[in-house]
Amino acid sequence: MRELKIGFLQQHNTADRKDNMLRLAHGITDLAQRGAQLIVLQELHNSLYFCQTEDVEKFDLAEPIPGPSTAFFGELARENGVVIVTSLFERRAPGLYHNTAVVIESDGSIAGRYRKMHIPDDPAYYEKFYFTPGDMGFNPIDTSVGRLGVMVCWDQWYPEAARLMALRGAEILIYPTAIGYALNDTAEEQQRQREAWTTVQRGHAVANGVPVIAVNRVGHEPDPSGQTEGILFWGSSFIAGPQGELLYRASEDEEESIIVNIDMAHGEDVRRWWPFLRDRRIEEYTGITKRFIDD
Repeated sequence: MRELKIGFLQQHNTADRKDNMLRLAHGITDLAQRGAQLIVLQELHNSLYFCQTEDVEKFDLAEPIPGPSTAFFGELARENGVVIVTSLFERRAPGLYHNTAVVIESDGSIAGRYRKMHIPDDPAYYEKFYFTPGDMGFNPIDTSVGRLGVMVCWDQWYPEAARLMALRGAEILIYPTAIGYALNDTAEEQQRQREAWTTVQRGHAVANGVPVIAVNRVGHEPDPSGQTEGILFWGSSFIAGPQGELLYRASEDEEESIIVNIDMAHGEDVRRWWPFLRDRRIEEYTGITKRFIDD
């Protein structure tokens, strides 16, 4: 048995960036004192979810990597001896920005980064205006707690991405997330979407024999343009084991600070029982690289 104590913070956000970061710092310190070894934060955790509108002034929120946020969370990681998965708005160059997850090692150094590959463009989620698709591929990040397959939000719907991370040796799949309900949808439709979101990621756990962590935010954030009723983030952050079993699922509407213990060696057993990687017919999968197969 190789136990890993995983902590996550499901929080609401405000327009006060300093307040958001101070609350995260308090939460990280508390989780570390309770024994967490790996702490995962939600997508774009320093600010409100600014992609509800297309506003060039919002590019001022971006920062270089390394930069102020990696220094801030690096010091927290070093002081508390924990690995932290952060989610930042990266300014790579003037006019070139990414939605980037940065993994901070327990000594405060940057273990690696991942630039979000799949970029949505929907009402209230105008991410293509802000983010250039990632160009770093699906490569796990080696840390003192294991090899982490870190992706971001919209990436979580794509089995190809999860598979490529697993094929490159990821021991766990991690998705910082910001997703919620459209308030004009019926309650039934809202729940269908939330359950689909949970189900597809549990499927990644089963198909690849690895645990999955998805950390979402909570609370209502209004649309500054007034064109929509804003987003009610559905929380429901969860950790699933390598057979898709739900080890913990958080509330839809409350902040939470949770630690879940995972037996990382269990994935080895699952892959022996269900040898999906052995039985893949890779010579027959060439069509997967096409946009659509017409014949």
